[in-house]
Amino acid sequence: MAEVIFLTGVGDKLAYACRLLRKKHREGARVAVFGPPGLLQRLDQALWRDEPLAFQPHRRLQPGEALPPGMGRTRLWLLSQAVADLNCDTAVNLGLEDVELFGQFARVAEVIGQDEDERQAGRGRWKRYEAQGHSLSHRSHSVAGREGD
Repeated sequence: MAEVIFLTGVGDKLAYACRLLRKKHREGARVAVFGPPGLLQRLDQALWRDEPLAFQPHRRLQPGEALPPGMGRTRLWLLSQAVADLNCDTAVNLGLEDVELFGQFARVAEVIGQDEDERQAGRGRWKRYEAQGHSLSHRSHSVAGREGD
């Protein structure tokens, strides 16, 4: 079963994702980032523009695109949908949909913004993950407008 952490009340999901991915990169994690195409495109651009000495090699796969040969060493993937054989141990969900865990990820970070639709979708995912027996935890980032890593 996966360890799932819900990070709620995040004001700027894009900036938060960049910090979180930088941290995961330093830890040596292999990460699959899920989200809607527009947000993934902005994240892709932000990762290229991020601090020059903190660059994180990454690859964005379009829906239906096959896993490119020779990309097995890539540790950061931006995805609109699950892809088998990425060998990622961590998933970061920036979207409203469930992440298909199917035993692929040991850890999942559910990044929930301040919008009511996001909070409602997050509550639904919490209930589904709980029913599946995953280990759940929660950290709020809405206190005094401060967001931490």
